[in-house]
Amino acid sequence: MKILFAASEALPFAASGGLADVVGSLPAAISQNEEMDCRVVMPLYRSIQPDVRNQMTFLTDITVEVGWRKQYCGIYTIKVGKVTYYLLDNPYYYMRDGMYGFYDDCERFVFFSRAILEILPAIDFKPDIIHCNDWQTAMVPVFYQILYKYHQEYENIRIIYTIHNIQYQGVYGKEVITELMGIPTYHTNLLEFDGMVNLMKGAFETADCITTVSPTYAKEILDPWYSYGMDRALVRRQDPIVGILNGIDVEGYNPETDPNIPKNYTVSKMAGKKECCKKLLAECGLTAGDAPVIGIVTRFVAHKGIQLVQQSFQEMLQLGCRFVVLGSGEKLYEDFFREMQDAYPEQVHVTLGFVPAMARRIYAGADMFLMPSQNEPCGLAQMVAMRYGTIPIVRETGGLKDSVFDAGGEDGNGFTFKTYDAYDMLDAVKRACALFEDKRKWNALVRHAMKCDYSWNVSAKKYMELYRSLV
Repeated sequence: MKILFAASEALPFAASGGLADVVGSLPAAISQNEEMDCRVVMPLYRSIQPDVRNQMTFLTDITVEVGWRKQYCGIYTIKVGKVTYYLLDNPYYYMRDGMYGFYDDCERFVFFSRAILEILPAIDFKPDIIHCNDWQTAMVPVFYQILYKYHQEYENIRIIYTIHNIQYQGVYGKEVITELMGIPTYHTNLLEFDGMVNLMKGAFETADCITTVSPTYAKEILDPWYSYGMDRALVRRQDPIVGILNGIDVEGYNPETDPNIPKNYTVSKMAGKKECCKKLLAECGLTAGDAPVIGIVTRFVAHKGIQLVQQSFQEMLQLGCRFVVLGSGEKLYEDFFREMQDAYPEQVHVTLGFVPAMARRIYAGADMFLMPSQNEPCGLAQMVAMRYGTIPIVRETGGLKDSVFDAGGEDGNGFTFKTYDAYDMLDAVKRACALFEDKRKWNALVRHAMKCDYSWNVSAKKYMELYRSLV
């Protein structure tokens, strides 16, 4: 079976968030099955390093229609493991500092979506499945249904559209239909939504299957509280949204081999974790002691639950907890953590920005990992924390609910709370601190969390079942 992943970013080439992790890992996991020929297509950004560019092979170039324009598209290829990558070049659109946030993002990714279909004859690869991801590739199923479906070289392709975060939909004025898309005006109803053009809504109307990144999030996005208005478009589909939990790269996130942590360790030899905690406290200038160390690695934005942390921070400090915080985002949250560090320098250490090596040291050195998100489509940090034996404390939403189960139950691997409330979160922290004092029970919980399998192999099997059902 031939699968083509289409995404605006992928590791190891370019990344801004979790999408790159998924597209860098899931195709590789699927490719372990000899029946699967899994390939990836993405833009060729300026940020891709010269040494990586030098390893790419130029295949050919084609012309892609963008409304009334005809734009150059160079096709480069490189193989990583068993996965072939195609990187599409257009200097005007992609030779910029950054991947998103430009005035012409709609044009840039309409071009990319059309190019994904145009390159298929040029690369001599007709996929059974095109797996599209997020709004940047939402026009692929729209273009396919309107312009390509009945051409002989494009027949019988099935298109899956995966929602990684429904908040980002690709919303623009109606003028983009005639200016950029070049589709007949009688098809504009596919894209119109609330008086605007909504690219994600177009994918909902035309894709063969809609998936998202966790079973709980698949249900949540039918609720107006979580859907950012898109529940009205989703409920019109007759088939259910498929939720498949993301995985993590268990080789890359491995406390036994990770070179970024002070001392390696395994589930059967845990002495290294104590050393990691000791070194983390020393690095951050925090006091040693028996109280737990709580790690936070996140973006400082409202939906990550930082408000709850603000409201109960003093009470958590009174429990004796030490905090190691890494992240950046909205200024009011950055200022809050700075103030807490200034007021409690022996209990709170904050690093503003994102330092990957520091994140690893927090995962390995903390005892608990706080992730009280208001909404979280999947979340990877809680799985990474468990991989390193750091117990997550999370709100039951999205992928957090599907991956973390409260220690009060039989299969508990963390601590959870349900309502978006600071005191419910504080209660979960208190329960975690109480169990932390019982070292026998705590160590058993840590070992169980480390043994949980959140590898991509589990998710890959479910995706392959889905592909087969569509074909």
